[in-house]
Order: sequence, then C-alpha cells, then structure tokens
Amino acid sequence: MPGLEVENLHVRIENKKILHGITLNVEYGSIHAIMGPNGSGKSSLAYTIMGRESYEVEEGDIRLDGESLLDLPTEERALKGIYMALQDPPQVPGVRLSTLMIAAINKKLGNLDLTRVKDPSIVKKMYKYAEELNLSRDILQREINVGFSGGEKKRSELLQALVLEPKVIILDEPDSGLDIDGVKKVANILKELKAEGKAIMLITHYARMFKYVTPDIVTVIIDGKIAVQGGPEVANLVEEKGYAYIRQRFFKR
Repeated sequence: MPGLEVENLHVRIENKKILHGITLNVEYGSIHAIMGPNGSGKSSLAYTIMGRESYEVEEGDIRLDGESLLDLPTEERALKGIYMALQDPPQVPGVRLSTLMIAAINKKLGNLDLTRVKDPSIVKKMYKYAEELNLSRDILQREINVGFSGGEKKRSELLQALVLEPKVIILDEPDSGLDIDGVKKVANILKELKAEGKAIMLITHYARMFKYVTPDIVTVIIDGKIAVQGGPEVANLVEEKGYAYIRQRFFKR
C-alpha cells in the first residue's frame, strides 16, 4: 500500500537549501527509520511533511494515499491522518492534555463543540493507554508539558498518537530522555502500532531503540541528501562504524 510518499523533495528555509532530492516511502504496517547526524535534515524533513511555515518546497511532492499534500496547511494534513511527535514538544499553559485530545477527536469527527466528550469510551481509552505507558492518570488533567519530565513529554506524545489513531505517525527522537525501561516500552508500543497497520516514520541519530524493535527500511540522511537506504543492516552499520564512515563510504556530494 502506498501510505506516505516523498518524491524528489527539495526544500529551502529562508536563504538556505536544506533538503536536496529526498525520495522515500513509508508504507502501512511498516517502520521506516530516518537516521543521520545532528543537523542532517531529519527534523526538517518531518516539518516539511507536516507543512510547517517557512519550509518552502522548491521541487518534488509529498503524497498520502496518492493525494498531494503540498497545498494543504498543517491542520488539514493532520486531519487527513498524519501525526507528528516533536523532538522537544512545547509547553501549552492553560490547556489540559485531555482537552487537547478530545478537541482533536471532535475536530476530526466534524463536531462543533470541540471540548465536549460525546463518547465516554474516549476517556477510557486515554486511561488505558496512559497506564500502558506508565503515565499517571493525573497527567491527563495537567497543562500540556508544563512541569513534565523529559520522559513524560515523550510518552505523552506517544499517548496522543495512540488515542488519536492517525494513519501515519512521525516520531522525532522518541527515545531521548527515556531510561532503558522507557525505551523498551516505546519499542513495544511501536510493534503494536505496526501490527495495527500504521505507517511509522522513526527519526533518530543512533540505533539504541533498534535493539528492541526492528525497522523495515532505514534511510540515512547527510547534509540534506540520502546517503544510503536499505534494511536493518544499515542501522547496524551506522552503530558499528559511525556516520563518518557512512559519509566516506556512501555519501556523494
């Protein structure tokens, strides 16, 4: 199945070219790992997919189920089924985590009252997934990311992905700030999401999580270009040899 398709994507932000001809697919029921050193363009790719302002697509296309997303604002891309968990999610004072998820679900369903809970099973689902992620129920009533630990931020982002049930899930460094038990928990959740047929883009700069969940495809980006693309063996090569070796062995300017 097509899922999310990125074709020959060239992107500029202000006066700087940041992506140079990126082509990749994130199919349903698969995990596509995007690896690369810091500043390589991994997060920029994710922001561009989500339609973040100031990321100008000069050439190429981004498609979901064959439909181009380039003319759609971020909100519309989210409503079509793309969810992105940020590397460093911001604080949102005054808005409870549960309120955000309820509003997002109501918006998706076309309900005018975004804050009203029409289906009590939604709240039960929040509690269920919070427990699975070792999050206290109290976190649902807290202001988004206000006073959250690094691990709580990451797990609450994943909680939103579970509750909102998007088609495509983009996770930017989901293991940062987590201890080993947290990494294992996130890996198990990713396996479940894959089994449910979700298309998962997993962005990371090291292969720690891949000890517990195996990606189907690994794409290494260096300086905004694809250096190498392959199976799980690519992640193993990065772990063993490092990015300097990948640059020397595969990267073409």
